[in-house]
Amino acid sequence: MRRPRLKWVILAIFLALTLPVLVTIITMNYVVTERRARDESLTRIAQHQADVVHSVDTLFREVSTLVQAMAAAGQQQPDLFLDDGAIDVLAAAVRGTPDVVSAYVGLQRDGRFLQARRMFAGQEVHGNPLPAGTRFARRTVIPTAQGEGLETYAFETLDGEPLGVSQGLNPYDPRARHWYQITQQADALTVSDPDLFAALSLVGFTIAAPIHWNGDLAGIVAIDLTLDGLSHYLAERLVSPGSISFILDAQGNVIANSAERVSFHDDNGRLRLPHVSDWADPLAGIAYSQRARAAVDGQTFFLTHDGAEYAASLQPIAATRDKAWQVLVIAPMDDFNAAIRFSNQRLLLAGLGMTLAQIVVIWFLARRMATPLERLVTHVERIRELNRDPMTDLPRSRIREIAALSKAVETLDAAIRTFASFVPVSLVRDLLQTEQQISIGGSSRFLTVFFSDIEGFSELSETIPAQELVERISDYLSIATAEVNREGGTIDKFIGDGVMAFWGAPNVIDDHALCACVAAMRVSHAIDRLNDDLEHRGRKPLNIRIGIHSDAVVVGNIGSSERLNYTVLGDGVNIAARLEALNKAYGTRICISHAVYREAGSALWVRPMGEVQVKGRRAQIIVYELMGIVGHGPDLEPSADRQLLARLTWEAFDLRCAGDAAGARALYARILESFPDDPVARGNLADLSETASA
Repeated sequence: MRRPRLKWVILAIFLALTLPVLVTIITMNYVVTERRARDESLTRIAQHQADVVHSVDTLFREVSTLVQAMAAAGQQQPDLFLDDGAIDVLAAAVRGTPDVVSAYVGLQRDGRFLQARRMFAGQEVHGNPLPAGTRFARRTVIPTAQGEGLETYAFETLDGEPLGVSQGLNPYDPRARHWYQITQQADALTVSDPDLFAALSLVGFTIAAPIHWNGDLAGIVAIDLTLDGLSHYLAERLVSPGSISFILDAQGNVIANSAERVSFHDDNGRLRLPHVSDWADPLAGIAYSQRARAAVDGQTFFLTHDGAEYAASLQPIAATRDKAWQVLVIAPMDDFNAAIRFSNQRLLLAGLGMTLAQIVVIWFLARRMATPLERLVTHVERIRELNRDPMTDLPRSRIREIAALSKAVETLDAAIRTFASFVPVSLVRDLLQTEQQISIGGSSRFLTVFFSDIEGFSELSETIPAQELVERISDYLSIATAEVNREGGTIDKFIGDGVMAFWGAPNVIDDHALCACVAAMRVSHAIDRLNDDLEHRGRKPLNIRIGIHSDAVVVGNIGSSERLNYTVLGDGVNIAARLEALNKAYGTRICISHAVYREAGSALWVRPMGEVQVKGRRAQIIVYELMGIVGHGPDLEPSADRQLLARLTWEAFDLRCAGDAAGARALYARILESFPDDPVARGNLADLSETASA
């Protein structure tokens, strides 16, 4: 469990004391302002419903007055509607009111029908499309002696410009129509239920009034209104941005809605208005089903849906006479809480501002106290991680305890650095991080062992000054140490001019053989760069030899209770040392065993040097020269010449293993033609020649 830092603890205590006060103030303010928002929602919904009722009442009153005026005109002038010129009166009614789609009159005596109507794109008359630009038409149906009706359409633009005429026969008789018959029966102004105007593919209703001549019915005058205007009116006058409004009939069917969605289904020419409970948003049906919660008509009630609160109200529309239409309004309370949020935001900002100012002061004081301690903790963590960078920023404090602790950490760092110079770094790091006690003991583990030394070191030590010799060895050991550590290996010991290292302990490494080979190649390249510098300065270059072997060995703390050494023991260690010495016989730099080649897999680019008898093993083993590594950077990839040399050597070795000594000699000789300095080919050719002569 991670423990909190001191300065955060101080801040947390401060916030625990101040934040509850701030939250209490904001909560109390929210309660007050929420009550104000509820009152505002009631007022706005009531005003919206009153506006809708007034709008519907005005529409009905205006159209009803217009219908009654035309009926009165027909009664005062009995021949008014016998002349086609009467369509001008009907046209004025249509053009003067946007919601009116048509005005018409049917006469009782002969079934004559006159109509002024709006036209819409896509309509056809007598099987023909409308003339371009048609938006209005004057229509007459005059009965003929044969019982047919001569139907005439005169097409016009919106401005009344004539566009053409179409005539055809139509047995249309207004006296057989539903609007005519119900008005005739009522003998008074009537308002139809919402209906489908089949000719226009629109939903609307009809207001009609009778025309009397001398006390007898002379005809019916009517105006058709669409419901699209009501939906558009609701859409333009929302209670709040997220609200929705409906005009419903007595059964709860949707007549108009603020979403301006199509609200009818034409099933074989019959109108079926959707019920509000079938609306896409289930909230509408839920609100309508809870309308009984309102004590009286029009009273607003509140409901919750999907975690949000809504205000709803159902208000009857008295202007629709016996139709019992009603207005349903639903508005989310979040729309009315803007003032609450704004007020709370201001209060919150003020409180946060004051809290922030106090935090700055507390933070400054806490930092003065906690920063030196935190820096010391950081330095201790660096010591645990065995960070090699020197500590230069230890805190200097006037507080006695902190100053003493800083001095102790500095001493500890120096001691650990000294310890790590004599013990494998990975072991020291593991001991520091696991906090385990060192004890004598070991275990068997499959590892990869690495041996390296300087060729001709004795001769070199006799020919150069001691100080230069020390510098040479230090350069070499620094290179070897850096590359071994880079690839996760453990430096076991320095043996004079030699280096012993291993991979796979104390930390388990799955690809330990490959890591050892990568380190060997990097050491080889680094030595080449060092030699270039030495030759440039006129000094003698270094040549190194490396042997690598993978085997099961004993690894652990070996020694006494007074002095321990973390090392590896076993036959595998001896083989790695002998492979390093084998480079001298073959003239190579890096020699690996078949076990290493088997463990590292296809990543290695090697060539077989031959089968050798290693001391301590009865059977001969195949040894290889490591020539490159694939997939670990271009600097480790073998050149084209070395790849060719490796392939040719493999072919020659396979021939030798197959018993074809002559073929092997010929191929080794061919290798020497292309690579005359190749020691492996020269040695194998000499060995084959000796065998043949024997």
